[in-house]
Amino acid sequence: MPPEPGAPEGLDVARLQRRLADFAAARNWQPYHTPKNLAAALSVEASELVEIFQWLTPEESGRVMDDPATAHRVRDEVADVLAYLLQLCDVLGIDALAALDAKIDRNEERFPAPGTD
Repeated sequence: MPPEPGAPEGLDVARLQRRLADFAAARNWQPYHTPKNLAAALSVEASELVEIFQWLTPEESGRVMDDPATAHRVRDEVADVLAYLLQLCDVLGIDALAALDAKIDRNEERFPAPGTD
């Protein structure tokens, strides 16, 4: 999948987590960034993303990025979900990419592709 148009070069998870932590520290928000609060915020933001698609048909949902205003809302909510997920991983000491890689491995074992058993 090609990068988002205008996406900055050199982005990585650790750098984004550092930016998020610095942003929170500059505002003295760390006391509020507990695992419970971050998980709750993640759920709220995921719900806001779902809300955009709530009453769309499958066909309409497949074209959601065609409308610039809606596409902007989708990108913002995806960013909010990712931000809270990365902050939660940072607080809990979880390497998000390693966790995903391990989960894909487990899923490949649990759900082999047809004809590969």
